[in-house]
Amino acid sequence: MFIEPNIREGSGGWIEVICGSMFSGKTEELIRRLKRVRIANLEARIFKPKIDDRYHAAHIVSHDEQSLTAVPVNDSAAILSLAGSAHVVGVDEAQFFDVGIIDVCESLANGGARVIVAGLDMDYTGKPFGPMPGLLSIADYVTKLHAICMRCGSIAHYSHRTSVDEGQVVIGEKDRYEPLCRKCYPYRQK
Repeated sequence: MFIEPNIREGSGGWIEVICGSMFSGKTEELIRRLKRVRIANLEARIFKPKIDDRYHAAHIVSHDEQSLTAVPVNDSAAILSLAGSAHVVGVDEAQFFDVGIIDVCESLANGGARVIVAGLDMDYTGKPFGPMPGLLSIADYVTKLHAICMRCGSIAHYSHRTSVDEGQVVIGEKDRYEPLCRKCYPYRQK
């Protein structure tokens, strides 16, 4: 269980990474933490990649339809320039950002902000996804969430693409992806 540190206790910030497969509850957990930030009357800024407009262009939205207003940005540099003096900076779908997101998060945390980042740790082939390995390596706190395998009901941590789309980045939902466990995942090493 993740115990939230108090941003008012210390002078330094930190980085929290929430990762896992599709349908594991990453955005739901990000929203939960950000709602608690608002209850504490701390200033928060929330960002998402402009490319992800599945549910809404200017909100982060969980699969169970919880949402918070977010600023859609084209690249990680925009986050640094728009974060201002926020106590807390939330970033959803971090795997879609450029590798500059690592330095952006480091800079914000070094400046005293609590940075909460959510993203897929692996792509549909089971390989590390975008800047996520770098974010995981600099994180002060890591939460790995799991979905339920759609084939056998076990714990799932793979995002299996069911469509014939090519390329690493294919924005989709249940129409293109399903969570699978290690045993049911077709790309696993044999």
